[in-house]
Amino acid sequence: MSNHAIEISAGERFAFGANWTRFLSVLDDDRVEEAIRSLKGMLGVESLAGLSFIDIGSGSGLFSLAARRLGARVHSFDYDPQSVACTTELRRRYYPGDGEWVVEQGSVLDREYLSRLEQSDVVYSWGVLHHTGNMWQALENVAPLVKSGGGRLFIAIYNDQGGTSRRWAAVKSLYNRAPQPFRFPIALASFVWNWGPEMVKDVLKGRPFESWRNYGAGRGMNPWIDVVDWVGGYPFEVAKPEALFHFFRARGFALENLRTVNNLGCNQLVFTR
Repeated sequence: MSNHAIEISAGERFAFGANWTRFLSVLDDDRVEEAIRSLKGMLGVESLAGLSFIDIGSGSGLFSLAARRLGARVHSFDYDPQSVACTTELRRRYYPGDGEWVVEQGSVLDREYLSRLEQSDVVYSWGVLHHTGNMWQALENVAPLVKSGGGRLFIAIYNDQGGTSRRWAAVKSLYNRAPQPFRFPIALASFVWNWGPEMVKDVLKGRPFESWRNYGAGRGMNPWIDVVDWVGGYPFEVAKPEALFHFFRARGFALENLRTVNNLGCNQLVFTR
């Protein structure tokens, strides 16, 4: 049994890949276009033609696909074998036999694996490094993958909300250690907590479920898949944006773009090396 499988069976890790497998059944061209617009907006580009792009923790493969659509040479890898299968499936659907899109299984905590990768023009890792079990080491490991002289690093890390973040970490641990029949009620309770106020607002505005229907706008994601990903997403670490800024400035990076949140969501940061 692999280390990944052992961690899941022990309740120490969420099966992200199984969740992404369900996402592929609802993925359509509109969601792909949303992902492309999201990538272009944060990186401030119209094209990635001629550039290399590393997708660390590729998950569903959606943003690897978006980068490939923008013309980049893409190297995708993920620790979760089912996530690797999802990314491989998207490559098969959209770019069969493409030599400019490599998909592999690998860990951002495995320095030997990372040492075999070439430095890239864009290194991308959205909502991943805080799930490794050693976030600051993962952040340390990604820095050398970015080309000097203008290479960019695009990361998204859960916002540190102090005690609230610690309580959610406990909920996530409980979810992963709970027997399968008890997980849906925990996810449902998370849905009510996260979505209840928005649902009430929509009803009061006379537009029931409007927020739910429009959820994909921005990154092309699916609301229920993200609810399960949120409540199950373990290991779980957080950081304040200023901590990430100081961390990468000390390693020769300059902040280029920033989108922060005032909740438990992800702060997005783009650095230039």
